[in-house]
Amino acid sequence: MNTIDPPEAPELETSTWFNTESPVTLAELRGHVVAIEAFQMLCPGCVSHGLPQAQRIEATFANDVTVLGLHTVFEHHAAMTPVSLEAFLHEYRITFPVGVDAHDRPGGTPITMSRFQLRGTPSLILIDRLGRIRLNAFGQVDDLTVGAALARLIDEPQPQAGETCDPTRGCLAPLKEPKQ
Repeated sequence: MNTIDPPEAPELETSTWFNTESPVTLAELRGHVVAIEAFQMLCPGCVSHGLPQAQRIEATFANDVTVLGLHTVFEHHAAMTPVSLEAFLHEYRITFPVGVDAHDRPGGTPITMSRFQLRGTPSLILIDRLGRIRLNAFGQVDDLTVGAALARLIDEPQPQAGETCDPTRGCLAPLKEPKQ
């Protein structure tokens, strides 16, 4: 039995958001299953597999999974600007919220990419309702594998106020102090 808890997802560090009226934070999505597709618009694997898969996740699990895009540019910075990304999202009919991964130094690795220890794009991150990373996959992941992983996360117990949950033991109410 694995006794290591999944790591908590770090917060997103973005400079701009598209397809949403306000910035999205993982803290506000606690209690939801979240799928993040990290991509670059000039990445062939992202265009042919990663983004279409994210669109299928959104269509299939619309009521159960929040899908986010993370445009995490680590190469060809001059070509992949927010203006170019806006046109790309329109042309490819990407409707889920997409954040632009922020940089702390020009030409360097984006902040969120570093926080999540992403190796490149496309990358798929699945986060459970408790805000823990349950999948961090680089490259092409089979739809059936992703669907099964999402079904497991959706079926896990949801914590109620004051409860803590564990996938193997279920949800437990906090211990009450004995009456004196």
